[in-house]
Amino acid sequence: MTEVEAAGGRTIGRLEDRRWIGEERAAQLAELAARVRELTEAVVLTEVDSAEIAAVAEQVAALTARLNAARDQYPPMAAEGTNGMVRQLASPVTGRINPIAPPVTVTVCEGGVVRGEFTLNTVYEGPPGFVHGGVTALVLDQMLGLAAASGGVPGLTATLDMCYRRPTPYGVPLTVEARVTRTEGRKTFAEAHVLAPGGKVTVEATAMFVRPLFQLPQGTGASERN
Repeated sequence: MTEVEAAGGRTIGRLEDRRWIGEERAAQLAELAARVRELTEAVVLTEVDSAEIAAVAEQVAALTARLNAARDQYPPMAAEGTNGMVRQLASPVTGRINPIAPPVTVTVCEGGVVRGEFTLNTVYEGPPGFVHGGVTALVLDQMLGLAAASGGVPGLTATLDMCYRRPTPYGVPLTVEARVTRTEGRKTFAEAHVLAPGGKVTVEATAMFVRPLFQLPQGTGASERN
């Protein structure tokens, strides 16, 4: 795959540089990520005394050092099925091995709709009692991109327009739905929204994606099941 330079001198589009892992390894890392998510919320909510906080911080530092004893430069990838479809295991939205991902569980539905199910906790709070608007923007951007890829014209985000209808609650099941509205050559246009319980739309978004002139990694789209 052709190496393409991006901002900061980094290169993108080189799957051959990535480490490929199997399902057993992915499941182990997913379990670790789930425990770290629990730890993250515990840090935000804890009321233990200062001595206990210091002791736990020391233990966490030791655990981090153990994991860093052998590490790669890039997150791992995984192939799914006989077609070699790529899964982005470390996506900050859908990646089950990424502790900052909720993660969002993605399903490709009839009519080209890409649906995601997820629950956010206090870690993602913005206004008191509600989700930070930047977090819902992140989720919508990912899902819009998956819809574009599912429609056969994957691309990079060129524009993302948000409309916040009402605050998004955390601690309850949320649904995000995205679909392609039209394509024009290398451009794909899509729309999406977040639904709270009761079917109330909290956030809407529209986006335009542009297929780059270089080749995108195969399968970095809605077919991934993380």
